[in-house]
Amino acid sequence: MCHLLANTTIRVVSDIQSTSVDASGKMPKWVIKAIALFWLGFLATYLVRNTVQKLSSIALLLLVATFITLALEPAVNRLSARGMKRGSATALLLVSLVVATLGFVAAMGTIVAQQVADLLANSEQYVNDTVKIINDIGNTHIDPAEVNASISDPNGPVQKFILGQRDNAFKVSVQAVGALFQGFSVLLFAFYLVADGPRLRRVICSRLRPERQRGVLNAWELAITKTGGFLYSRALLAVLSALFHWILLQSVGAPAPIAMALWVGLISQFLPVIGTYLAGVLPVLLTFIESPTKALIILVFILVYQQVENYLFSPRITARTLELHPALAFGGALAGAAVLGPIGALLALPAVAMGQALISAWGVRHDVIDDPLTHIAPTKVRVKKTKKNKES
Repeated sequence: MCHLLANTTIRVVSDIQSTSVDASGKMPKWVIKAIALFWLGFLATYLVRNTVQKLSSIALLLLVATFITLALEPAVNRLSARGMKRGSATALLLVSLVVATLGFVAAMGTIVAQQVADLLANSEQYVNDTVKIINDIGNTHIDPAEVNASISDPNGPVQKFILGQRDNAFKVSVQAVGALFQGFSVLLFAFYLVADGPRLRRVICSRLRPERQRGVLNAWELAITKTGGFLYSRALLAVLSALFHWILLQSVGAPAPIAMALWVGLISQFLPVIGTYLAGVLPVLLTFIESPTKALIILVFILVYQQVENYLFSPRITARTLELHPALAFGGALAGAAVLGPIGALLALPAVAMGQALISAWGVRHDVIDDPLTHIAPTKVRVKKTKKNKES
């Protein structure tokens, strides 16, 4: 790139020399200044670009810490109002969050590892059962012995794939260590942002006029209330989802019903629209290994429960916090994933929720005129019949 710019500069200078020489044959002074400004601009752009690339990871960590701060702020304020020190309350909540997250990840990893080990140990029987089901449903004539032979063949594609994954073990370990360091950095940022929240707000407000201070504090409080309330409502929906799925998984005898129910509850609520179906893949696959009939029952229940949640649970729970339109949630998740990857998809819900809250509180609202395009059918209100109503 530098060679290209140098060649371009030489050509430009030669062109300038051929067209911008005075009567004495000397080059004007402005040409030298123009070349110097060009190279200074190029160097400045190069430095800014490299700096932004280096700091992008830190900016992402700060963004994640900001949303954790907004989520924890209401709980810390309540504990602080009851007499607990703000730093102690923040540390207690963060430690609880870390313990719950590590426990969940460890439980899910153990379950998946056990299922994989069981699948490898009894692979021949599972292959025979699966081939039998495929032959019965599709009226095919697949030989299970040939399938088992191709799986156990050292030169076959399955064994080559397994051997190829061993080379990635070191890379996965390094990435895991990096993820732990980033998680620790996020928690450290979040701790200082929450514990020193009042002091930080005082520093910011000290630079603003009184009327501006009130506007900033109102926006800050609205973001805390709506974002925290939205996340708490999703957590409550996750608990309900986990409870109902645990009852089903326990009743049909699915493997690890508690962990699978927690998995479905969390993923379904914090990944918009498609989270329920992505979360249901794991319990359906693990159950399909043992019984395809049970897996079909779980799949039907997941689809039915999603409709019950959309029309019964979610409107009642989110009515007092912040109800986010599904189109906004899905669009925000796509945009977040496109910009920041999987982390952006997870942060999309609280980000869109906070943005919707701030926009809804901004500006003046007016009465809407009556028009067929703006007409909303009134909801039917059921009146309970009492003894007095019956007598009258």
